[in-house]
Amino acid sequence: MSAPQCIRALLFDVFGTLVDWRGSIAREARELLSPRGICVDWEAFADAWRGEYQPSMEQVRSGRIPFSKLDDLHRRNLDIVLERLALGTNRVDEATRTELNLAWHRLDAWPDVAPGLALLRKRFRLAPCSNGNISLIADLARRNGFVWDAILGAEFARDYKPKPVVYLSSAAAFDCKPEQAMMVAAHSSDLAAAAAAGLRTAFVARPDEYGRGTGESRAGVSVDVSVSSLTELAHRLGCDESP
Repeated sequence: MSAPQCIRALLFDVFGTLVDWRGSIAREARELLSPRGICVDWEAFADAWRGEYQPSMEQVRSGRIPFSKLDDLHRRNLDIVLERLALGTNRVDEATRTELNLAWHRLDAWPDVAPGLALLRKRFRLAPCSNGNISLIADLARRNGFVWDAILGAEFARDYKPKPVVYLSSAAAFDCKPEQAMMVAAHSSDLAAAAAAGLRTAFVARPDEYGRGTGESRAGVSVDVSVSSLTELAHRLGCDESP
């Protein structure tokens, strides 16, 4: 299909959709902690850390705590996981914890992302609509060669997805009505929330996000476009044609 004529901006989920958080966090944790004599299942460590993600954001969404940047939530969550593994400050000191928390700024992109974004930018304004804070998303862009027209999402909205304000404020930042923006994500729940806010939706399959064959290979909700990569999305939206 060609892009609906009304679409002016594409908004992107980041963790899992654009970057391999699981493999990257496992690598970073191993490199930082194994020299200290710590040996654990590094993928399970990444999963445990990520497992605290939604509960910590729900503290903000529910109003139980004020808005906190994801870096701050990630650090609280890291301390929880290390405590669970009986890795106190005598095993993992403050400097190491600080550096490990910055691992989220050093995630590697899936191979199709940088070329796909370059094609999509020929026709659309592009921005992340992520729960990641601005400095984190900027560092991922610099590391992986992403070129954005803006950095939007949770810190911009002062709330976390799937709250409608995150999607709506991101669309409005580009002077778009909700139906003029398309949310691109590998998670059906994210796309369902974006659609409920009035945005168009595109599903990108990331079947190996949580390990081989454990991510979403197809959308579990109705979407406008479903693809296997961002380069395929660019083709489907007519971005490999001359403007």
